[in-house]
Amino acid sequence: MKRQQWLLICPLTMVLALTAGCDDKPVVTSSPRYVLSATALAESAGDMSLAGTVQPRVTSELSFQTPGRLVSRHVEVGDEIKAGQVLAQLDPLALQFSVQSAQASLQDAQAKLQNAILTEKRQRNLAAVQATSIQDLEVAEQNLSAAQAAVGEAQARLRKADEQLSYAQLKARFTGVVTAVSAEEGQTVAAGQTILTVAYVDQRDAVVDIPEAELKNITLGYRFEVALQVDPLIKCTGELRELSPAADAATRLRRVKIAIMDAPAQFRLGSVVTALPLGADSLHHPLFIPASAILERLQQHFVWVIDPANLTVNLRRVQIMTSPGRETVQVMSGLQEGEQIVIAGVHSLQPGQKIRTERVSPL
Repeated sequence: MKRQQWLLICPLTMVLALTAGCDDKPVVTSSPRYVLSATALAESAGDMSLAGTVQPRVTSELSFQTPGRLVSRHVEVGDEIKAGQVLAQLDPLALQFSVQSAQASLQDAQAKLQNAILTEKRQRNLAAVQATSIQDLEVAEQNLSAAQAAVGEAQARLRKADEQLSYAQLKARFTGVVTAVSAEEGQTVAAGQTILTVAYVDQRDAVVDIPEAELKNITLGYRFEVALQVDPLIKCTGELRELSPAADAATRLRRVKIAIMDAPAQFRLGSVVTALPLGADSLHHPLFIPASAILERLQQHFVWVIDPANLTVNLRRVQIMTSPGRETVQVMSGLQEGEQIVIAGVHSLQPGQKIRTERVSPL
């Protein structure tokens, strides 16, 4: 009997022991995971010092509208001109002859018109008393119409000759400065041949060449401080208004044009200047992070942001713009400069997970 009781009690005791052991099992906590982290920093143009020159934004090539011999030129390179000022003049003798010829032709046409008027009037009076035929009256009326047309044609030729004579003077159409001279006195020039090149003085650019590697953070509207090299205290601000689409084949530099705003009078055309990119206070620089920091889920992009207080990670959605051939992506929104992010092992983290960081160089 005692043996049967022992056989029943023994299994029950084992079951209770196992149950008690399961209740007392300690919870194993995972140790903090090592991750690579970096601080997100906005890339800027750095401390670039770019040398360039002041150049006109708009230039105009002036020429005569009629051929002739250049008898006088009243300006030289560097002279300032005003609208309506006579800059050069052709020999007007041949053009004056044309005007005189047109005047004589007009006088002849006007005399013929007077004769046609008298003839038509006489034929009309004779036709009223039936002293002439209807055909003679019609011929007189036709001659009168032809004489009137001839006078109109002669007047048009005279106006054209007068206009051609005015073309003998080359006048400035705007206020500017002469930047080039292409013809000398005594030279025979053709219609449309460039005589002078004039630039607007109110619109100037600082033209500089920038390495392609520095252009990743520079866009239209980027502000620069432009200073004269002969006197750095004389300076002004400008905005990038034009960027060359291709780099120079030899230097691999791309030319940019910075619109100078409210430039002092010392910023003359051809002056050598130094352009310095302004700091982040004047322009929001784009934020770039390594492509390895991006976690993609359901066609959305996330990064693991590190909480420096308790060393945990949290998943945050960001808007990015990728650039082919680059190992970094531009963050459009969702991340602030100075925040620490995980840049390796992003696929094996969990929200709120404890980490230990190993810092790398700033982005």
